[in-house]
Amino acid sequence: MPRRFSRPSPALPRLALYLQVALVACLWWSTTSTGLAFNTIRCQLADGFDFPVGKPEGDGYYKARGFWPNGHLGEDWNGSGGGDSDLGDPIYCIGRGVVVLSEDVRVGWGNVVIIRHAYREITGKIEMVDSLYGHLQQRNLKVGQVVERGTLVGLMGGNNGMYPVHLHLEVRKNLAIGMNRSRFARDYSNYHSPTAFINAHRRLAVDLRKYDVPIDTFAPYGGELSDAQELVSRATSPSTYTHKSPSARASLPDSSGVIRTGRGLRIPVVGGTARPTVTTPTTPPSSAPAPSGTGTPTPGGTPAPAPAPGSSADKTSDFWTRLKGKLKDGQVTPGIEEKK
Repeated sequence: MPRRFSRPSPALPRLALYLQVALVACLWWSTTSTGLAFNTIRCQLADGFDFPVGKPEGDGYYKARGFWPNGHLGEDWNGSGGGDSDLGDPIYCIGRGVVVLSEDVRVGWGNVVIIRHAYREITGKIEMVDSLYGHLQQRNLKVGQVVERGTLVGLMGGNNGMYPVHLHLEVRKNLAIGMNRSRFARDYSNYHSPTAFINAHRRLAVDLRKYDVPIDTFAPYGGELSDAQELVSRATSPSTYTHKSPSARASLPDSSGVIRTGRGLRIPVVGGTARPTVTTPTTPPSSAPAPSGTGTPTPGGTPAPAPAPGSSADKTSDFWTRLKGKLKDGQVTPGIEEKK
């Protein structure tokens, strides 16, 4: 007797179609919801951090200017040979990470590279920082590259002669700063002292996993942050978050201490109670010598009157000339941490 097959119910194909449509909708929502999608690159955690010159210990180099809040927000590294003998010296990546900016910003910056590092704190928490390398003579990296500790970032320069040759190094907690420093608090809420950070993270625990690292979390130079970028700023520096977008204010960290983006990226909230409190000095050290009292020549050759002693014009009018003189004389302005 031949087998008889029952005819499939018309409802089954429809149910399968509905499930497919629902799946596609969920995938679309997860990648585009409310415009909070990020481009991300997967990268292993940094296994430690070294100094960017004379690797790994900074041998043959010194800090001509140190870090202090509300003043110099990074460190200026120079070769011990004096003068411009360090022009073209190699600059190395301080730790494993992803290149998030590499361009000639011009103005007072010149060639700049920013590298984002994901790492595990001693508390076990995954955090991220940006390391910035400024005034380079040459850039050797492109955005999106995954680089290792000790990778060649570029060559030391002075922004085409604008400054004495040196490396300007910053380490940022806030992943939204980019090249728009003036819009963010200039203190420990947004910045690490580079030497202090490196010394505290020389060797770190790692695993074989790769983590999502966002690569577009700050606005172009002079541009405005998007809602997603504002959330990053709030997540990585909540105590100084000042942007007022309604959609950004509505999104808060969840109970686990993270903000979830549209692509499932978990941005850790740093700067909270788990982070050690650092006391900010009320009076940062001065980096400039006493005013000379001489006037500045005008285009016609006649000296202009000297600024009044102690005035803002007096403090800034000839700053770089005085700094260049100090560097040539071997003087240093060490900032908060004096040791490598």
